[in-house]
Amino acid sequence: MKTELVSAIYLQEVELQERPADAQQDAKINNNDETFTVEEAVETIGFGRFHILLFVIMGSANIVEAMEIMLLAVVSPEIRCEWRLDDWQVGLVSTIVFLGFMVCGVLGGYLADRYGRWKVVFGGFVWSAYFSLLTSFAPSYSWFIFLRSMVGCGVAGVSQGFVLKTEFIPAKHRAFLLPLATVFWMTGSMLIIVLGMLVVPTMGWRWMIRLSVTPSIILIFLFKFIPESARYNVSAGNVQAAVDTLNRIAKMNRSSLPPGRLMEPPVTERGSWRTLLSPAFRKTSFLLWYSWFVASFSYYGSVLSSSELLEKNLLCMTDQIRRPHEAGRCYCIPFGLSDYQTLLISCLGEVALVPLNIGMLSLVGRRKSLMLLQLLSAILFLMINICTTMFGFTVLLFLLRSLVSMNFNVVYIYTAEVYPTAARSLGMGFCTSFSRIGGMIAPFIAQVLMSQSVILALSPFSVSCVICAAGSFLLPIETKGRALLVTNHYSL
Repeated sequence: MKTELVSAIYLQEVELQERPADAQQDAKINNNDETFTVEEAVETIGFGRFHILLFVIMGSANIVEAMEIMLLAVVSPEIRCEWRLDDWQVGLVSTIVFLGFMVCGVLGGYLADRYGRWKVVFGGFVWSAYFSLLTSFAPSYSWFIFLRSMVGCGVAGVSQGFVLKTEFIPAKHRAFLLPLATVFWMTGSMLIIVLGMLVVPTMGWRWMIRLSVTPSIILIFLFKFIPESARYNVSAGNVQAAVDTLNRIAKMNRSSLPPGRLMEPPVTERGSWRTLLSPAFRKTSFLLWYSWFVASFSYYGSVLSSSELLEKNLLCMTDQIRRPHEAGRCYCIPFGLSDYQTLLISCLGEVALVPLNIGMLSLVGRRKSLMLLQLLSAILFLMINICTTMFGFTVLLFLLRSLVSMNFNVVYIYTAEVYPTAARSLGMGFCTSFSRIGGMIAPFIAQVLMSQSVILALSPFSVSCVICAAGSFLLPIETKGRALLVTNHYSL
């Protein structure tokens, strides 16, 4: 009896010890059954130190892009005189740059969806820096436009950085963080103008270009701190790489991933144009292509128009005597200090209304923001021709640059949010290519037609903005507050 009692007590103790282990095993099995998506992981990790690093490095990409594009407005008066160019030849420089951007925009988007965002953006940095440096040694006008077209091709790859950045940012922070990228664009624009003001009069435009390559070289070394998009890795079937990236971000942000394991089906058809023209996105794609065309057409129209009006003194001024330009092939009127200052002040306009831009995106959404900004831009384009003082012109130019910059910003954000992961970069690539068609046409309106009639040159920009506002009203999808799309189906 005593032996049986001891055995029973022993068996009971063993049973009690085994039960917690069994419960722990059951919990482990249940935990393994839990899954989460990249979207859920990004939202759970939240905003932190990684996103600040991402914002600074990828924002610096906007500095490089802005310097390469805005360089044309500063260099135009110099190359006009050095090679004795006609108006159409000066306009052709910008057109060729945007042609390179247009051709490589679609190619870059396809490669980014097929082989990764990081590779395309990094390759774009190296490519654009190399050919920009070669531009400073161009022996002739023909070599200059060829090399600048190669720069445009590289900048097309750099522009995919916006997609890479968007895919890491939590949904509730996108409306706040993405518009702030305008600060970096403005910094690049102002930097190239300051370089022009300090370097061109003493060392010439070639040294200005050489010095402008410096940010690109620095950024190439910093880019190793940015990982490949976790959303791309999952769509490509590389789940472990996505988990490693998300763990790295969580560690930097002092956060953790959701419980369970990452589970999303791989996407077999990545980088396909059929997605953009599928019934779910066909109307959106067509309207966005025109919106991007107008965004670029109006933005570079405002930049080049202001440069042309100042260079040739075509402004209708009430407080100064208008100096006539020389007749013939070459006007050879370089920018003066006051012209550089006016361009600098107008650049500030690109960030002055960023708080308003953030408020509009958060309150009224993307579509209504586009409509309002495009209608206001149309009005400001016509007001540029009003006879006023130099101060009045600067204020009008300041407001115009604010509006067209905000419009470009919103259309960037909307495009990155509306397309699914498998076609997001290709969608952005198609859109940027259409935008460069606008950039190709803008120089011939702003720099060639402007000499004939100021109001005739400004009217096309105004009319295109009005038509675009109507198109924005017809956009079928509002992306405000929505998660980034994974599949090719949208619930309206």
